[in-house]
Amino acid sequence: MKKQLVFATNNKHKMEEVGDILGDNFQLLSLKEINCTENIPETAYTLEGNALLKARYVFQKYGYDCFADDTGLEVFALNNAPGVYSARYAGKSKDPKANMQKVLKELANKSDYSARFRTVIALIIQGKEYMFEGTVQGKLIREERGIAGFGYDPIFVPEGYTQTFAEMGTEIKNIISHRAEAVNKLKQFLL
Repeated sequence: MKKQLVFATNNKHKMEEVGDILGDNFQLLSLKEINCTENIPETAYTLEGNALLKARYVFQKYGYDCFADDTGLEVFALNNAPGVYSARYAGKSKDPKANMQKVLKELANKSDYSARFRTVIALIIQGKEYMFEGTVQGKLIREERGIAGFGYDPIFVPEGYTQTFAEMGTEIKNIISHRAEAVNKLKQFLL
């Protein structure tokens, strides 16, 4: 029988990405599938803190073994901003285009476009908490390229590649990305 785990998200893209990486060993449930319709607060000042807030919320309120992630784009010339505020960098609407435009506007007079994506996963199994982290180094580009992916993917080129995450598609991204690294660590721990 497959191990049942709640992934504390309703983000369809993340569910697909993580489901592809975890494979058939797990029955992955979204927040919607456990009837969690409320917005879980993400009020921590770190990725680790937000991931833990979400996982604890699901475990305490619904009783499921679960995990949650928080991901941030850290741009070195912007003192690692947007970081924990990546999804809502340009406002509460969480508009990816507006977020990308704001980052690029702030980089306009900078010469260093190096950045990294960082994902932190908080897992709660039978009340015990575990953390996993993944990072991918790269650089930002000034124009959006590609249609796959989400968030900042159209302007992020991982180190050693010439395509953005949005150009390379999920097959390659799910091998080399920050989320892939963190989810693979989670998978190894669970197996």
